[in-house]
Amino acid sequence: MAQEVRIITTGGTFDKQYDAISGELTFRESQLPRILNQSRCTLSILLEGPLAVDSLFMTDGQREEIAQTCLHSAEEKIVVIHGTDTMCNTAKVIAETLKGDASKTVVLTGAMIPYSLENSDAVFNLGCALTAVQLLPPGVYITMSGRVFLYDNCRKNKDKGVFETTT
Repeated sequence: MAQEVRIITTGGTFDKQYDAISGELTFRESQLPRILNQSRCTLSILLEGPLAVDSLFMTDGQREEIAQTCLHSAEEKIVVIHGTDTMCNTAKVIAETLKGDASKTVVLTGAMIPYSLENSDAVFNLGCALTAVQLLPPGVYITMSGRVFLYDNCRKNKDKGVFETTT
């Protein structure tokens, strides 16, 4: 039996779509089923979408909800799709919540450009996260732009539009 991976979607730029009427990027439905199908992913994936929120507007309660979802997940391999602006904050909450659980590997990822727009990094970042979650030891990580970071040793450099280590 293939190892199952749970993907928790929380919104963020990854899943935003252009609304031609309002001229804004909004949330409709998750792009993940389409991406997984297009990518010909053969992993056993369970999708869970408790939130569709821009991470700039995410509350502490919503971060805790994500962390509790990870804690109570039957799967030991978990990918969290998250907005990049506060991804590190949520990763810290997840790590604190899982502190006593040495069985879970959680990888957070997102996108700088929505999947629905040209030149998006969403598919690449998701592929990296799915690979990383299978290979990394238990813990909490962030993967963006082909790099893997420990949750407590990275930050988003908003000037450069990349994630980087803090030390």
